[in-house]
Amino acid sequence: MLEETIRSKLESQNILLMTHIVIGYPSFDASLKIVEGMVEAGVDLMELQIPFSEPMADGPVILRANQDALAAGSTVSQCLDFGERVARDYDIPFLFMTYYNILFKYGVSSFLEDAAARNIHGAIVPDLPPEEGPEYLEAMDRHGLAPIQIFTPKTSLERMKVLSTHARGFVYCIARKGVTGLDTDFSRDLSDYLARCREATSLPLALGFGVKDKKDVDFLRGKSDIAVIGTRTLQVVEEQGVDAVPEFIRGLR
Repeated sequence: MLEETIRSKLESQNILLMTHIVIGYPSFDASLKIVEGMVEAGVDLMELQIPFSEPMADGPVILRANQDALAAGSTVSQCLDFGERVARDYDIPFLFMTYYNILFKYGVSSFLEDAAARNIHGAIVPDLPPEEGPEYLEAMDRHGLAPIQIFTPKTSLERMKVLSTHARGFVYCIARKGVTGLDTDFSRDLSDYLARCREATSLPLALGFGVKDKKDVDFLRGKSDIAVIGTRTLQVVEEQGVDAVPEFIRGLR
């Protein structure tokens, strides 16, 4: 279902935008307003991050947002209900992004059943390789959810092909080693890496980690199907406030 939606959107656009929020940051009301502004500005799909105390793939900006949301009392149950509300109100695919400890403590099968009941389309769990997540993959399949697998520049072509067999919806291609929020070199090396990703999978490709402005999005046209914007949006919120988000998103086109 998620892949079909993405491919349908790509018939009229040469690249899609996927954004990322941390649920409950800077507050739940602000999160709702950010989602509303992003959707009105033309975002095609969105990651909803359930806050976790040790988000290992995230840099200082998203780490701080996770910590602030938790300090304000954000719970998994509240985040599930938030997902249900935005999925009901806005006609784009939403995915949960979080770390395996959240699913493990909640109960993997129960979490995914509850996510599916809230019309969430898939999940990104960066610290769960498929070999260690048979229960997760089985439950994702049972509930019709897309398990998003991750490629990195250090992933061999052989390994990419293995990961692709477990992927649904799209594949998330991390632009470089390291955590979110650092600078990315949009260069020939990145183009070559994305070409290798294309060879490994027939699924749409999303490129994230370091996408900050229209120039970066333009570079990815014809190379990636989806540009992922995460840290930069949170910086806009911190520097200019929630009301500045729609203008920033529109500027990426």
